[in-house]
Amino acid sequence: MPTAARVLLVSLLLVMTAAPAASAADGWSLVPSGGGRPSFYAEGAPGAVLQDTVSVVNRSGQVVTVRLSGTGVPVAFAADRVRVPARTRADVPFAVRARGDRSGEIVARDQDGRRAVVPVRLRAGGPVLSALTVEHVAVRGGRITYDLVNRGTTVLVPSLAVHADGVFGPVLDRAPRALPVHLRPGQRLRLAEPWSDRPALDSVDVRLTVTAAGGAHDSAGVSVRFVPWGAVTGVAGAVVAGGALLLVRGLRGLRGPRRRGRRTGDGESLESPRTEAELTGAVT
Repeated sequence: MPTAARVLLVSLLLVMTAAPAASAADGWSLVPSGGGRPSFYAEGAPGAVLQDTVSVVNRSGQVVTVRLSGTGVPVAFAADRVRVPARTRADVPFAVRARGDRSGEIVARDQDGRRAVVPVRLRAGGPVLSALTVEHVAVRGGRITYDLVNRGTTVLVPSLAVHADGVFGPVLDRAPRALPVHLRPGQRLRLAEPWSDRPALDSVDVRLTVTAAGGAHDSAGVSVRFVPWGAVTGVAGAVVAGGALLLVRGLRGLRGPRRRGRRTGDGESLESPRTEAELTGAVT
């Protein structure tokens, strides 16, 4: 588990100076470590990992084995099965991820089915930043592939617009539409846009523009030449294909210089995405 120094923001709520333990009969109890707290309260930037410790206190004269779990909140324990000797306390570190405001419980259950709970309250705070980038645009076969990266601190549901200009004008123009993905902060998705009716012979500029709530916006493109190599064979075919390629290049020169560069934008894809988390540089 990460050290406490890497936790972005954690504040523990002291509701009472002395708090009753969550008890399973009189044999053992479940309490927040450190004493003085009836519950856990953690606050952090969206996506931050927050840490604390829960204690199982065995006041009986027998060994007690309990299983720990979380309800309503995503809790990861250092050990979810704990064996506590007689008249001993076991401290179990755990971590939760701030993903909105949530309430839940940490639950302990012993071998006899007795249970004890401690309430947990999470709050996602910190600066809100909506930002993303479109990267690695390429045309492969019958689809346009690209990467989408959430550079902000909020979950994004992007919309994608696609435009492509050929030698004699537009060959593809798709209006913005919402993509069926939720892009988490720091997440990278490899996405694809189908393009089955691409030109057989042309020189094309393809541009993807993605937007999302909160002002997130980016645009990126790629240039591609289409030549029907498979339709020609032999020496004569090679001459024809070469002439076609020269013709496309010449027409591109007449069309003028191409736009290059990228603007900020946002979007998601139609195929099952590959997900990958990365450091995005967002301040949380």
